[in-house]
Amino acid sequence: MINQQATLNTNKMRLYDTNQGATVEFAPDPLVKMYVCGITPYDATHLGHATTYITYDVLQRRLRDLGHETRCVRNITDVDDDILATAQRRGVHYLDLAFGETARFDDDMAALNVLPPWSAPRATGAIPDIRGVIEAILDHQMGYVVNGSVYFDTRAAGNFGSLGAMDRERMTKLGMQWREDPHDPQKHDPLDFLMWRPCALNEPSWESRWGPGRPGWHIECTALALRELGPSIDLYGGGIDLLYPHHECVRVQSEAVTRKPFVKHWLHQAMVYLNGRKMSKSTQNLVFVHELRAEFDPMAIRLALSAHHYRRPWNWNHHLLLDAAARLEKWRAAGNGDAALDEVRAHLDDDLDLPAALTVIDEAAAPGCGVSEAAELIGVAL
Repeated sequence: MINQQATLNTNKMRLYDTNQGATVEFAPDPLVKMYVCGITPYDATHLGHATTYITYDVLQRRLRDLGHETRCVRNITDVDDDILATAQRRGVHYLDLAFGETARFDDDMAALNVLPPWSAPRATGAIPDIRGVIEAILDHQMGYVVNGSVYFDTRAAGNFGSLGAMDRERMTKLGMQWREDPHDPQKHDPLDFLMWRPCALNEPSWESRWGPGRPGWHIECTALALRELGPSIDLYGGGIDLLYPHHECVRVQSEAVTRKPFVKHWLHQAMVYLNGRKMSKSTQNLVFVHELRAEFDPMAIRLALSAHHYRRPWNWNHHLLLDAAARLEKWRAAGNGDAALDEVRAHLDDDLDLPAALTVIDEAAAPGCGVSEAAELIGVAL
């Protein structure tokens, strides 16, 4: 086991911050509060999910190695358009669907040796919190109600779009890909977004002072992050495809409530592609973790996903697994020991450079030096 240090290490970690557009020092307090956008459990865990959660897992492992305590919240979006549509199509209750797919996701994460989150709250378990956040936003005159729908007023935010330095045209285009409707006649501005919506027939519904309905997508993460971690968090993460609209909307809602900066550091995972197209549920262009586990050691799967820097998009192919399996065999043959451990630490502190970390472990294992502790630091159990 890697020895936890009693006091904080003085090493300087540097991570890319999406908001600043630069690699900067990441020097949090002893307690590090992190929020990573979780799954919408209507299908199985694909490699895009797994790659994302491995990135934040490695970050947590290094922070703990430095002496920090980490509290990582990873939400479960168990009510939204996709899960409701899938449940209706399969003829099952949406919560039964969510329960089954969440259990399968948890099993995949455990197999890949991903640390369990400090908290994994569900959207349906936070309806009172969501209503409270919406009420606070309305009280601050940052939203409005039309026919039972509650919208966030993006013009009142002043700096809407600043997280990704996006102009209106770019935000409109990306929003439409996530079913944000710029042509909704009830909106004061095409970029405004729903925080609460009336429910369609046979959809789940909760009471509110604006009428029965259900929460919008973005407000769920705002309410859960504020409830679980407080008004300011050290790091917020997820796939780069969530930068807009989701993360931008979560940010402005949170800051509308607290009147202070919400996130100190934004860290985004690049996309994984299959046959040149983004791996996503909406396109069914997917490779599932549970299917690969039937043939390969989960640690080989983890190594295959770790061979690419988190900020660089890459294309999946089956040969990556064969290479990873061979690498794993060589590391295990080298036996136990702390060879390359300090070099791995240095590479992780350099913007989580996992590919470089794998290379120095390879070099140490080649002559038979034990690398078990270095492998453990990046989450690979030998």
